[in-house]
Amino acid sequence: DAFGGRYAIDLVPVDARGRSGPIGWRTLLATEDPTGFAGWGRPVAAPVGGVVALVHDGEPDARVRRSPLAYPGFALTQAARARRGLPGLAGNCVVIDVGAGGPFVLVAHLRNGSVGVRPGERVAAGQPIGVCGNSGNSTQPHVHLQVSDSLDWTTARGLPLAFTAYRTESGIVREAVPDEAQVIESA
Repeated sequence: DAFGGRYAIDLVPVDARGRSGPIGWRTLLATEDPTGFAGWGRPVAAPVGGVVALVHDGEPDARVRRSPLAYPGFALTQAARARRGLPGLAGNCVVIDVGAGGPFVLVAHLRNGSVGVRPGERVAAGQPIGVCGNSGNSTQPHVHLQVSDSLDWTTARGLPLAFTAYRTESGIVREAVPDEAQVIESA
């Protein structure tokens, strides 16, 4: 349950063809520019209401690493990111305290300079808090979402989460967690 991420979900935006980004020679052989990806710069809303407990901004956005040739370099720097703690892993992020002292909802990998809320600020579910980026321990633009019982990431335990409602190609699903690789949208 490292860093309270046992039940974490990665939300990877895709285009109308179901792709997170363009396919080209760089996809197979090199790193890619994140700005051409479906998620890059898309608004990110607070998934719950609460009080902002913590924000971090100022981490650079990395190049995309989907290539089997580009990934080993990323993997070799994993330990260094973990040693930096939350900034190295979550990158630019917002943590929302849902109650008085938890649970805490982490929204991570926001674009550098995009965090639009401050600690102590009350936010409502659906309120813009930043935009999707590729900061921290991220190989392509996406939003990492997790719930934990503590702000001490070295001892935090992950807590299960569910979406109130989302839409799939089969219809609206309520109070559930999407299947891995399932394409969903807001209901």
